[in-house]
Amino acid sequence: MKQPRAWQRMLSGRRLDLLDPTPFDIEIEDIAHGLAFVARWNGQTQGQFAYSVAEHSLLVETLFGRIAPNAPAKWRLAALLHDAPEYVIGDMISPVKSAVGPGYGVLDDRLTAAIHIRFGLPATIPSKIKKQIKKADRISAWMEATQIAGFTTDEANKLFGKPELNLTEGLDITLRPPVETRNAFTARYQVLLGAMA
Repeated sequence: MKQPRAWQRMLSGRRLDLLDPTPFDIEIEDIAHGLAFVARWNGQTQGQFAYSVAEHSLLVETLFGRIAPNAPAKWRLAALLHDAPEYVIGDMISPVKSAVGPGYGVLDDRLTAAIHIRFGLPATIPSKIKKQIKKADRISAWMEATQIAGFTTDEANKLFGKPELNLTEGLDITLRPPVETRNAFTARYQVLLGAMA
């Protein structure tokens, strides 16, 4: 019996096998493009444009920088790429991930490891860094929930925890056209890559 297709052709021309991803088939342009066109919150946000995973990733990297101001550029890059697998598997909201079961996590972990290796990061990020990125991710979710996804502050506090004011001060959710967000994501990657050299 013929196996179902498990690869996707990227705009770069690469052919990424989702079940056996290799770093050689991963390009930052594909990630930036894909994430800029993937909507968070299943698109259930206010505004003229969907709030993309690329925009979210830029915010998480900024928040991570506030949480760990002395972290080297490689960990800031890890924060920027924390949701990178979603460029091919999409952004599933937590309730759907729970319904899908452990298979989603395995797929996500495989893709994450290949992406990390491709960009000079360890396949598995150290626990301390991972926790700091997760904290930034939860703060971003709180900001998104209260600013564009229709949650009350009380609901967001219960679901994501109330963030420290100094971490969110002066930050607002940005909604931009996908191509603009894609370019901002790619530009930030280039800055971080330069800082790692």
